[in-house]
Amino acid sequence: MNPLHQLLQTQDTIVLDGAMGTMLFAAGLKQGDPPEVWNVERPSAITAVHQAYIDAGSQIVLTNSFGGTRYRLKLHNLQERVAELNRAAAHCARRAADAAARPVVVAGSIGPTGEILSPMGSLPFADARDAFAEQAAALAEGGVDVLWIETMSALEEVQAAVEGIRRVTDLPICATMTFDTRGYTMMGVSPQQALAALSGWGLAAIGGNCGNGLEEIESVIDAMHRVDGQAVLIAKSNAGIPRWENNELIYDGTPPIMADYARRIKGLGARLIGGCCGSSPVHIEAMVAALERPLAPAEQTDLKPRGPLYENAKIPKSGRRGGRRSGR
Repeated sequence: MNPLHQLLQTQDTIVLDGAMGTMLFAAGLKQGDPPEVWNVERPSAITAVHQAYIDAGSQIVLTNSFGGTRYRLKLHNLQERVAELNRAAAHCARRAADAAARPVVVAGSIGPTGEILSPMGSLPFADARDAFAEQAAALAEGGVDVLWIETMSALEEVQAAVEGIRRVTDLPICATMTFDTRGYTMMGVSPQQALAALSGWGLAAIGGNCGNGLEEIESVIDAMHRVDGQAVLIAKSNAGIPRWENNELIYDGTPPIMADYARRIKGLGARLIGGCCGSSPVHIEAMVAALERPLAPAEQTDLKPRGPLYENAKIPKSGRRGGRRSGR
């Protein structure tokens, strides 16, 4: 049985990792430089980030391959190194996971191409599918347990990624979209539309990541859970809202705030919970501690999302299908 499926069968709540880019900037990565190059130039630094998240309690770590398609790498004249950089990304995460005293799932991160698919844009669907297949093949060869499509705005691009992955491997697939435009993706996809489409593609888990802070993703998860209370949902929010301070990007989501988010998002229906931009192992450690305490009855019955979908009454405020899951 695949390690992800084992976790899903044995645990009600699964803790993901936090930001990779945030940690690499702290380690010396320069703005505008491709993080994927560190997989071969500074592999010990990448493995150390994975190790820090595992030590904090993460049960799934995402590879340093978010920009690993030929289209994103072409921005740095690295399009000929797709296989090398993605294999190395998987190896870095695999080393940390295999050294852990408990099972840790390695997820191969696949981000958007940065292009807009036709007919709205110039990238043909088949070309996008081929690019995702190329990346997925290298990640699978490197030893990932699951392919993790993330930060998508267009359903067509998610579909291209899913089809590309399935051309080269039968590993499980998870997918998250980013609902950063008042509860919708940049391409106008609602959480309900995303749930309907992604559920139809037989994915292991679906949900949201990144976006505009904690309250927004609460609305997203709640909207999805109201439609299908049995869906396996992912919540990987940024550590609050960023601001510039002394030429540095600072996020306002402190570890205690992220711990509260973890409990709230669990009560709203998420099973796979982690952090995105601005989050660190310290945030994850606080979230793990918070999630180890079962939700009190009041937390399960009094929760309501605080984000834009709820505020604008875009979703019904009752009528969930399926019950909430209890504490892990």
